Formats: sequence, C-alpha cells, structure tokens
Amino acid sequence: PMSEETTDKKETARIEAFSDGVFAIAMTLLVLELKVPQLDEVASGTELWIALLSRWPSYLAYLVSFLFILIVWVNHHRLFVLIGRSDSRLLFLNGLILLVVTTIPFPTALLAEYLDRPAAWVACALYTATFVLLALSFSVLSSYISQNNHLLIRNLSPAQQAGITHNQRFSLISYSIAFALSFVNVYASFGLCILLAIYWAVIGYEQVSKADA
Repeated sequence: PMSEETTDKKETARIEAFSDGVFAIAMTLLVLELKVPQLDEVASGTELWIALLSRWPSYLAYLVSFLFILIVWVNHHRLFVLIGRSDSRLLFLNGLILLVVTTIPFPTALLAEYLDRPAAWVACALYTATFVLLALSFSVLSSYISQNNHLLIRNLSPAQQAGITHNQRFSLISYSIAFALSFVNVYASFGLCILLAIYWAVIGYEQVSKADA
C-alpha cells in the first residue's frame, strides 16, 4: 500500500506537471500572433521589410508576454519546491492562476493589433488588467500556503516569508499602476510592463534566490 507521504508527493508532482503543460501551451499560443505579411507575388524585398517592420507591436507584445509567462512559471516552480502536500483548496487556487495564464494570448493579440491605433487604451487596459489578476491570484495562493504550514516541506524562514510577501505586494501595486496609466498614456503603461518584466527577470529572481538560500 502507498503511504500518505508518497501519495502527497505524487499529487504535488501531478500539480506541477499539469501546470507546466498549461504554461507551455500558453507560451506556444503567443507565437500564433506573429503572422506572415500578405503581399502581392511581385512585391519587392523592400516592401516586405516595410511590412515586417510595420508589425512591430506584434513582436513587442509577444516578447513581453512570453517573458512574463516565463517569469510566472519560474516563480510558480520555486514556490512549489517548498510544498510537500496538497489539498483541494490548493488545487483550486493553483487552477485560478492557470485560468489567468491561459487568457494572456488574447489580450496580447488585442494589444498587438491596436497599440498604434486610437483605441489602444482599451487594449492596454485589458492587457494590464490580466497582469493585475495574475498578481492577485498568485498572492492569494502564496498567502494560503504561508498560513498552512502542514502543506510545506519545512516551515518558511523569516527571510523567505518576508521575501514572498514583498514580491507579491510589489507586483500587485506595480501592475495596478500600469493598469491606471493605460487610461492616461498607453505607451507609459506598456513601458512600465516592459520595465517590470526586466525587473522580475533580473533583480526579482536574485531576491528570491537570496531568500531561499
């Protein structure tokens, strides 16, 4: 018969494997927005270059969203390294994160299509709102784990607890600011998203590593 500890570890591994699959699918769907320009058969190389360059919003939105999903996957992985057991509430809270992650390709495509148009603020608002929802869902999962030590492999150190709390609070506040900016200046809002992606990819990752040490 399988022990309780073995069952818990197997359930946790299945959560991570299922989540990894969802992250991979969401990342793959992003590339579908990178479409080949439709030109006449006699179009010159210059015309093709111009057509390709005119789709810069698609390339930029793709890169930012791909990096964002990658960062979320890294943080998700590092969080689940600390988890040794699961329960129904943990499964649903993790599912909430995956729900938001799978929606990212849609606002990405919307922003890529309308970034250089008058209606860009609507697309940018939906884009940044998705990030706010993801930060909120991640914060709820992190808080639930922190308050239920029986799910953890070992209790969190004060440094780990403070690091997780700081990162989730900073993420929620900063993406909320990006959402508010979308109603004022689309490029400032999207620019903040780019800066935050760079921050989480470099500085934020180092902070988490130091907290885990």
